[in-house]
Amino acid sequence: MSQEKHKGPAGPERPSARFVVDGHAIPAPPLASGLYIVATPIGNLGDMSLRALATLAAADLIACEDTRVTRVLLDRYGIDVRLTAYHDHNAVRQRPKLLAALARGEAVALVSDAGTPLVSDPGYRLVSEALEAGHDVVPIPGASAVLAALVASGLPNDTFLFGGFLPPKAAARRKRLGEFIATPSTLVFFESAPRLAPSLADMADVLGGNRDAVVARELTKRYETVRRGRLAELADDFASQPPPKGEIVVLVGPPVRVEPDAGQIDELLSRLIEEHSLGEAAAMAAKETGMSRRALYQRALALKKGGDDGAT
Repeated sequence: MSQEKHKGPAGPERPSARFVVDGHAIPAPPLASGLYIVATPIGNLGDMSLRALATLAAADLIACEDTRVTRVLLDRYGIDVRLTAYHDHNAVRQRPKLLAALARGEAVALVSDAGTPLVSDPGYRLVSEALEAGHDVVPIPGASAVLAALVASGLPNDTFLFGGFLPPKAAARRKRLGEFIATPSTLVFFESAPRLAPSLADMADVLGGNRDAVVARELTKRYETVRRGRLAELADDFASQPPPKGEIVVLVGPPVRVEPDAGQIDELLSRLIEEHSLGEAAAMAAKETGMSRRALYQRALALKKGGDDGAT
């Protein structure tokens, strides 16, 4: 089969851009110059959008973490584009070369080994400097381990906080977790298999073992598993077995708020009004219990006067 030739921004001729799906060759429209942030599968190579394939096929250059990993994906879809490695260890050296390609009017695609680039992957500085230099940056959305785990977890997803990878050392990890104790959102972390058990133990200890939690492993792959339970239960389960294999996402539900009884409210307010004004005591108690500040103020006032109107 003869292939048409076209000239890219740099000048040399190369076969017209195309990709192959189920044996069918599909032409890829030319790309305008710019940096294209292309999401790739997190495991299942079938999770590629047609737009992402067309973008990779039409790019003049693809910057990737590991050329061997990206080559497997490109071979699956019959894409033949020049690759260059771009990762944490060579970014300082490679970034000027990629910016120079953009300055020549080329279309540069950035991919990570899996999922959406810049999410716990290199690329932030490249995007920042490309924008600073006046180049277009175009997101090509797709697979994301964070969102895949979140929607499968059964945990609240109206608000969530992505914490990336926790520190490997226990003291630093516990300190970092301490920053999220009162965060009223589902927490999402990436974790390595060897550190999963100690991380879960620290989460249970620092965040509270009664929180709902999920360990999602090998998402979109053949041995995908999603384990749900209380944080303390999951910590005990994974501590009693060999470290699991594969990529892991840990999700922890929002704090479990326990409504205090009348006696506990009175005890809290009595302690607070010894050192604070009624307004300050009510505000502090409202923050701690989640109850109405106005109702707590009225109860504090009754306690101050020595009355016993009943806790509200």
